[in-house]
Amino acid sequence: MSLSEKSQKIFDLIKELTVVELNDLVKSLEEEFGVSAAPMMIGGGAPVAEEAAEKDTVNVELTEIGQQKIAVIKVVKESLNLWLKEAKDLVEKAPTVVKENVKLEEADILKAKLEEAGAKVTLK
Repeated sequence: MSLSEKSQKIFDLIKELTVVELNDLVKSLEEEFGVSAAPMMIGGGAPVAEEAAEKDTVNVELTEIGQQKIAVIKVVKESLNLWLKEAKDLVEKAPTVVKENVKLEEADILKAKLEEAGAKVTLK
């Protein structure tokens, strides 16, 4: 697909955003223009966003630590208000659930922070 010069500049700027910044941008665009970035299903079936909305809480599972273990420990420590040793022990247990029964919005934010630190996270 070919983009206009203006669109290409915007696209290049968006590629530089962190996951958290991109998440905030998408929410702002949805609010500003009254649209949704959720995928639409054609030919029946509930969209993924609707299925997630039915389940109002999820568990945040740290699937893999990644290469930046210290950064991941820092995010876990700050996000869960843990002592350093508690956060380190929890991270080293991966794969493990780091937070249970979390509202979807809060889980998305925690997931974004952990992924920005280099971890792989699953919401269950």
